[in-house]
Amino acid sequence: MEYKITAKEKNGDVHYFINWSPLRLADKWEIRVKVPSVAGVFEIYWMDESKHLRMFFVGQTSYGGLRSELRRLTDPELCTNNEKARKILEEKEIWYRYAPTDSAKVMADVVWYFMKTYFPEDPPAEHSGRYEKIYMNESAPDKLIWVP
Repeated sequence: MEYKITAKEKNGDVHYFINWSPLRLADKWEIRVKVPSVAGVFEIYWMDESKHLRMFFVGQTSYGGLRSELRRLTDPELCTNNEKARKILEEKEIWYRYAPTDSAKVMADVVWYFMKTYFPEDPPAEHSGRYEKIYMNESAPDKLIWVP
């Protein structure tokens, strides 16, 4: 399966279809080899004591690509400005997945949707403004169940 984001527009709305990469345990050496250096969206999770994944971060990257951004955000040695995040990175198993896309507008819509859905208490970044409503369908090679 190819990992990517596609869209279907209808009547001023959009339905995005995200084909996620498999979930992978964050390892700086593996990220360098397996993650492409292309633009896209990603999700980062940490594993709690009950073996449940907890959402840690949703984001997008264009400059430097997925490889460098995932490497930067999952390595405690590179996390110098956020002690809480650094502690999680040092003490927990960190997992990630991604979906490439080269469209900044698609990334803005997708990240906006996820932030609005997963973190309603935090004001989400702006979406592209192109659509009345944004819908999301996801598929992944593994079944992901996470808790907030």
